[in-house]
Amino acid sequence: MEETLASLKMKEIDLLNKLEKISSFIPNRILKVEGFILKENQKEHLEIIIFKGISSSTTHPIEIDLEKNVMEFKYILTNFKLFKSPLKGTNDNFIRENKDSVFFLNQKNWI
Repeated sequence: MEETLASLKMKEIDLLNKLEKISSFIPNRILKVEGFILKENQKEHLEIIIFKGISSSTTHPIEIDLEKNVMEFKYILTNFKLFKSPLKGTNDNFIRENKDSVFFLNQKNWI
């Protein structure tokens, strides 16, 4: 059975909340999440940084009220990159990358 866009959106929101929780326990890691927003039948690049339990978007407005959804747009997450913090100007901070949305739900994959 094919999933609807609404059910995909709810999975993504739950996923971001779970990743924020994990990142709050591992303060020396930064997770860069990439994907796209579906807006007026067009795809716009989306980038979210998760650090110390907080999500911040570098490309779109993001909601900081914990009782609201992180994003007000319909979006799909497609890639996840983990870095050591603090970030430096080199690639020395890169740890790993994965396209599987549940890979980083395992806290061991943040080490």
